[in-house]
Amino acid sequence: MKRRRIVFFLLWILSLVGITFFGGTISYGLFWTMTFIPILSLFYLLMVFVQFRVYQEIESRTVVSKQPTPYYFVLPNETFYSFASLSIRLFSGFSYVSDMPEDEEYELLPGDNYTYRTKLVCKYRGEYEVGVKEIIITDFFKLFRFKYRVQGTIKAQVFPRIVHKQELESMKDIVNMSFLNAPFQQIEPDVVTREYIPGDSMKYIHWKVSAREQKLKTRLQEGERKQELLLLYDTKRYSREEAEYIPLESQILETVLALGYHFTEKGIPYTVLWGEKGVQQYKVHAISQLDYWYQRTAGVGFGEEEDMAVLVQHLLSAGLQMNVNTLIMVVHDIEDKLMNVLQQLTFQGYSVMLYLITDKEPDKYIRYCNDRLKMVILPIEGNLEELL
Repeated sequence: MKRRRIVFFLLWILSLVGITFFGGTISYGLFWTMTFIPILSLFYLLMVFVQFRVYQEIESRTVVSKQPTPYYFVLPNETFYSFASLSIRLFSGFSYVSDMPEDEEYELLPGDNYTYRTKLVCKYRGEYEVGVKEIIITDFFKLFRFKYRVQGTIKAQVFPRIVHKQELESMKDIVNMSFLNAPFQQIEPDVVTREYIPGDSMKYIHWKVSAREQKLKTRLQEGERKQELLLLYDTKRYSREEAEYIPLESQILETVLALGYHFTEKGIPYTVLWGEKGVQQYKVHAISQLDYWYQRTAGVGFGEEEDMAVLVQHLLSAGLQMNVNTLIMVVHDIEDKLMNVLQQLTFQGYSVMLYLITDKEPDKYIRYCNDRLKMVILPIEGNLEELL
């Protein structure tokens, strides 16, 4: 387009030189033609701008992140003149449209319309605009281009997805430790078994199951079944920019849900705690509770005033329940105040597993890790199926 403008301007200069030095009908005709073309082009673009509409819709305004949902848009020409060149631009920060051709230009004759049906994918949990963001219109001579934002854009309410993991490599050691330190161990064994942990009494080994599965299995004690986990997660809003806080908060909630669903499907009861205008908690002991817990987690609000260290300190001051000795925490940042509180917990015999959602290198905190304090780094855009 820039090249066309330069060529057009040079031709206009030549026509001006022609009427100055030569005159004549042809010279004046060329000059007025080159003068009126841009004026007519601008008037044409104004007419298209006033008359053009775009229609778009998704199957549901409530969707789940990373799950395709049917979507379409329609470009109609409801006028008596042609639309020379139309291009659309989509909201691309938090969503994308499958198989959408890039920089596609559409030419519509009077009465025509173009319908494009496809799938729209929202990448993060949150509420934001999706679909067509703006329209770019160009005149017949491709001298000018107008860009304007579409009125009545689609705002989608996006729920976090659920990542189902049969096994969590990052959790094996910490869960085994929680079984080993169970404070309510009973004398009577149960027929339910778990994998053998070094240090278990040999008298509780279930030899028949061990032979069948080709690995040592220990009878699960009554007290072990009563062991619960505490699952805490960070609800502090670290930025006011949507591009920064929406991906982060989405990854935090999806990590929490992946852990929670895994524990429930494994029969491990747990209590979820988070900060939202005070300390909130919910106990999950059965699969039937997951739907309600998912709804609460999907709708949780993040606030600048929330503080993870205060939440953990509240647990210490209130006194942790005797049948809880393992804390699973999903956080974005580890301040010195929080690390000091976590060290107090490990000194008291509790085990702590930190899932740190960040793109930074937390080298200064790695030295605090030990047998009772472990850390897993999850990038904000990381694939949970591969990393957990």
